Amino acid sequence: MNLPKNLLLHEFDSSAGLAAALAGEVSHQLERAIQRSRKATLAVSGGRTPAAFLKRLSQAELDWTRVTVTLVDERWVDPQDERSNERLVKQNLLVGRAGFAHFVPLYHKGITAFEAETEVAGAIDKLPKPFDVVVLGLGTDGHTASWFPDATELAAATDPLTSKPVSVISTASGGEPRMTLTLPIVQASRFLALQMEGDEKRQTFDRALLDGKADELPIRHVLQNRKTDINIFWAP
Repeated sequence: MNLPKNLLLHEFDSSAGLAAALAGEVSHQLERAIQRSRKATLAVSGGRTPAAFLKRLSQAELDWTRVTVTLVDERWVDPQDERSNERLVKQNLLVGRAGFAHFVPLYHKGITAFEAETEVAGAIDKLPKPFDVVVLGLGTDGHTASWFPDATELAAATDPLTSKPVSVISTASGGEPRMTLTLPIVQASRFLALQMEGDEKRQTFDRALLDGKADELPIRHVLQNRKTDINIFWAP
């Protein structure tokens, strides 16, 4: 399949090769940001796929004191929960020298996601824009971030004109509510990467390149609205 010119496909033979290459590129982009403005902002995704990439990135020789890390999305669960993206990032990325980075969580304990939305939005609003690096994942149902096809708030989260940096997401399929970055924050990032592994996700991505409704495969919201490069990192 011929890719649009702004989609740059990087294919690897193994997950380890992908993790090393993606970590190297993200490190390079963060270093450029630090040289440009003396600070850098990185938003990463959760799930099982990113762990190896995050571990490699934690070894980068950056001035991590100048890096702010946040999440693309978060399940509304305690950070001690094994499904927490905050837990994933703290265990795999924010260790060693990378432990000096500043972390902005999306989860707030003791209140509901809906009660926390304004507070979380305020914290994200304070970060420099555009984000220097955003790394997305992809689900086999076509979701990225927490933009699930059956999400009640999908239209609000993927509205290219929304001024809200985050949105609460509730779905029948996703269990507990989630907090997610909105489309404008993602698509405005200076460097945007999509990490995916496995043939099933590659097939989902290929389907998303075909004509169809964006809400059916929400990754299309990114593919259709991003005007500059999207770097696709894939391994079988």
